[in-house]
Amino acid sequence: MAETTVAGVMAELAELEDPKARAVNERHGDDHGVNLGRLRALAKRLKTQQDLALQLWETGDSAARLLAILICRPRAFARDELDVMLREARTPKVHDWLVNYVVKKNPHADELRVAWFADPDPVVASAGWALTTERVAKKPEGLDLAGLLDVIEAEMKDAPDRLQWAMNHCLAQIGIEDAALRARAIGIGERLEVLKDYPTPPGCTSPFAPVWIAEMVRRQHDEQA
Repeated sequence: MAETTVAGVMAELAELEDPKARAVNERHGDDHGVNLGRLRALAKRLKTQQDLALQLWETGDSAARLLAILICRPRAFARDELDVMLREARTPKVHDWLVNYVVKKNPHADELRVAWFADPDPVVASAGWALTTERVAKKPEGLDLAGLLDVIEAEMKDAPDRLQWAMNHCLAQIGIEDAALRARAIGIGERLEVLKDYPTPPGCTSPFAPVWIAEMVRRQHDEQA
């Protein structure tokens, strides 16, 4: 693109708008109609541009914010900047991409994990749980995994959807990673029955924690055999 002004980028995003994509996205709580493959192709052409990313984020437009996430420098954000951005990111896709593509790569990730984990806003708290799940998988040292299971057992059943999903992922990850806590994690999942009846496409693993844990442990064993 010869022009990388916000106006130029927004015009291109408008051209990529697809009513069918918007209809599908809106069923999942997202308010944009841009095919994500085309969005990624646009980001690849723009390359990393932190200033442009900040300007695109400030538009408040979901497609522009997703593009901003793809062209920003994750490590360039201050802790407080990311805290504000997360609270502004109300749609699921913007929230998920911000956490996974930006916050997880930022030096303040663990500090934010602790702060968000206890936040009274369930959407913000879900980000804290997502970052905790990342720690369980990659760097569990220092985490009280049994304590996390206590919280999950007490609170997951009645948690709002996005927080419940994040807590369930953490439950499954603990069961997958920690053999000593695996039986307890499976037992919690079986008692609470969260996502037990979630429609799962053929060839995909159910998000129901006991099934998820069993499948991932089986794969680990197959890889080691």
